Amino acid sequence: MSSAWLLPEYIADVLPSEARRIEELRRQCLDLARTYGFELVMPPMLEHLESLLSGTGRELDLKTFKLVDQLSGRTLGLRADTTPQVARIDAHLLNRQGVTRLCYCGPVLHTKPQGSHATREPLQFGAEIFGHAGLEADLEIQELAVGALQAAGAKALTIDLGDARIVRAVLAGLPLHAEALTGLVSALTTKDRSLVKELSSACPSATREALLALLDLYGGAEVLDEAARVLPDRPALKAALADLRWISGHVAQAYPDVCLGFDLSDMSGYAYYSGVRFAVYAQGAANALARGGRYDEVGAIFGRNRPAVGFSLDLKDLGSSAAVPPARAAITAPWGEAAGLRAAVRELRARGETVLCILPGHEHEAQEFDCDRELVEVNGQWLLRSR
Repeated sequence: MSSAWLLPEYIADVLPSEARRIEELRRQCLDLARTYGFELVMPPMLEHLESLLSGTGRELDLKTFKLVDQLSGRTLGLRADTTPQVARIDAHLLNRQGVTRLCYCGPVLHTKPQGSHATREPLQFGAEIFGHAGLEADLEIQELAVGALQAAGAKALTIDLGDARIVRAVLAGLPLHAEALTGLVSALTTKDRSLVKELSSACPSATREALLALLDLYGGAEVLDEAARVLPDRPALKAALADLRWISGHVAQAYPDVCLGFDLSDMSGYAYYSGVRFAVYAQGAANALARGGRYDEVGAIFGRNRPAVGFSLDLKDLGSSAAVPPARAAITAPWGEAAGLRAAVRELRARGETVLCILPGHEHEAQEFDCDRELVEVNGQWLLRSR
């Protein structure tokens, strides 16, 4: 019988205090996104597999749970990322001509955890801007991501910037098959120098040298100057470096307390991103709390290859990484049938107060609230008193 209480590995219940914290973060993020003009959408948990995996590459395919639809016989997927669904909504349902800002918040499922302490059921909050190819949209997305993390209490933020066009420019014109390209990109991301040497052995010497140089191109703003000096002089690469300078300059001006770094060989999500990509880290967090960037090809399968940029974060991860807020203040009241008592409790709740009626026999039980006041009867009147 004990097995009936066990959950699958890396799946867990969320208990009261943590659940309240996550819910408060959800409301906070959605309210912040609304101040930027983002509209809320709620895509379904499962879709036809080809729709879910559009333009996302093999990495998302491996993360996606698959099942057969008993009505149609087609293969369905339980979403591992919400971005393709939002792209479908923009392209197929809304079909607007101008800029569209959409946000979302809901669970996603992963076949495997992202890390040793990660959940396979993140609660994903994200925001996407469709219809604007300029860097202004990239900057707005990064500002929203930083604002959401700061509002949640995340400390000592660091933004790590890169651009998918840099590696593509270095490899331009080389006849690499998909498997070799995937291996090379993975080796660059993990900074495995010996593997990069091995996989690039058949490349021209200039390309091989550029790939090895990429492994050392991480750090502060000086990285961009060094990249311009040692990497091939190609238009796409020069444009990527110029965009990184523009973005980092504006972010530094808006958030002088946020550290900025660059990692030009980090190609996480290579098949996904088409331009500037970023990750935001915080003090005490082992992994990035938010990731995003530009992915202009994500809507192509839906017939509208619109410019797109966005980010997402896991509210469960954020809830466990950010500063823990103090317990919420509450009022205790005795349980009773007196009309005056019941009316006083209703009035307090209508004013937004949390009132815990202590049921008979449970006077000394603990809960997640800080009960700093109590409702007491004084001369026939129910009044608040500090505890």
